[in-house]
Amino acid sequence: MRSRQTLLLALPIAVLAVAGCGGGGGSTESTATSTAATTTAPTKAALIEQGDAICAEVNAAVGTVDSSSSETKSPAAQAADLYSGMVSSLKNLGTPQESAGYTEFSGAADELATAEGEVKLASDRSDTAALESAEASASEALSSFQAAAREYGFKECAEGPSAPVTSGTAEPGESESAEAPEEAESEVVEPEEVEPAPEPTPETGGAGGTAGGAEGGGTAGGESGGIGPG
Repeated sequence: MRSRQTLLLALPIAVLAVAGCGGGGGSTESTATSTAATTTAPTKAALIEQGDAICAEVNAAVGTVDSSSSETKSPAAQAADLYSGMVSSLKNLGTPQESAGYTEFSGAADELATAEGEVKLASDRSDTAALESAEASASEALSSFQAAAREYGFKECAEGPSAPVTSGTAEPGESESAEAPEEAESEVVEPEEVEPAPEPTPETGGAGGTAGGAEGGGTAGGESGGIGPG
């Protein structure tokens, strides 16, 4: 009898426990639903701005592939990795709210990733014939991707690789302006030192002659005065 009473008392507790578990599950589902609702798709303008930033970095990186010194990967494999990563980053931006024309761009991006994957595979296998064929397909896929990007409104994604501009390269106008001061300095003529004119020397010949003449005359007079008649 006592066991039956114990069983009857335990039943409400079990029911409450089950109800509590069910209530917790409903709360988790509602939280997940509200989180998904707050996540909105990017606008077309935001997608283009972020996508162009990604493509600009990749284009600059691909432009340095030939000059990079990588001993583990060939230039073709390096470029393939960069383009594959670019497509992955673009797809992670999500589908924009204005989906018109995005399907063509997304499809061209997928084809580029597939073609670059073939290039990387052929390069890793050192299959020269397969690599040439894969590179030709990748080139066509890249042209199609750039055309689709331009059609959708991208700028950087529609451009090809660009070599970085070195800081030592001077613009046409800068080199002329830099040389101008040197030319001006070379044209400056320093004034020549002028030697002072020599001081005039006194003319002593005439004075000496006069004095001599006077002395001579005095002597002559003295002599003549000493000799007189008788």
